[in-house]
Amino acid sequence: MTRPLECMHIVDVLSAAGIALNAAGSSTFHAPDIEEFFPKAFLFQGSWFEFNRIMLVRVIATVVICAIFWLVATRLKVVPSRSQSVFEYVMRFVRVSIAEETMGKKLADQFLPLITTIFFMVFAMNITGIVPFLNIQGTSVIGAPLLLAIITYLTYHVTGFKRHGFAGYVKSSMILPGAPPAMHILLVPIEFLTKYVIQPFTLTIRLLANMLVGHLLLVLAFAASTFLLLHGPWTLKGFGVLTFAGGFFAYVLEILIAILQAYIFALLAALYIQQAAESDH
Repeated sequence: MTRPLECMHIVDVLSAAGIALNAAGSSTFHAPDIEEFFPKAFLFQGSWFEFNRIMLVRVIATVVICAIFWLVATRLKVVPSRSQSVFEYVMRFVRVSIAEETMGKKLADQFLPLITTIFFMVFAMNITGIVPFLNIQGTSVIGAPLLLAIITYLTYHVTGFKRHGFAGYVKSSMILPGAPPAMHILLVPIEFLTKYVIQPFTLTIRLLANMLVGHLLLVLAFAASTFLLLHGPWTLKGFGVLTFAGGFFAYVLEILIAILQAYIFALLAALYIQQAAESDH
């Protein structure tokens, strides 16, 4: 599998850090690399249904989020408990702040199940990176982000075709109203690439890159802290405290990024659907 250029740069930097620390007095430190995201299968090896650690994390995240929805739905009360209040607040945030403010109430009611599923699924798979014994995001490998991006891509294009017909949708999605005719020679190819090629890739890469880099940063910080504090020379103990503090900061930051990336993905999905449903560009 060909590695993205950005990932190769990250691996080079981490490897250099590992060499520097090894030279300080021990060979027990190993910098994280991209191979962590391609663990060996432990079920159905060699088949199309290979099952590895990251797939297990995705299954666990899916089961947990479905179980939470089921438990809340079966225990609703007129006077909500604290957990029900938190859940209702998050649901209201998705419905109002993401769906209705972006798509309008009528369109939001139609696509709210999809937007809600995207938000909670992305968040659940993002947050597994900081859960003990899981320690890796389900979205840190391209499969899950790409699947969600394809679902979003098909949804907004099918919506546009149904609302305006094939020719009407293609025309409205690529021709900017009010633009000089001569500019269409330049603008139409750009709009075509943006709407039909680039958007699904930006949805995928934005989520994937944030989760991948976040995991590598956490592993590097805590692996370096363990090495420096337990195995490194006394002259480097202070650096171990600094790397541990940096790792803790990155840990908290990963929680915020998990929420932010779920919000951005759901918001862009709502925005693309709204643009496809509108008759104007």
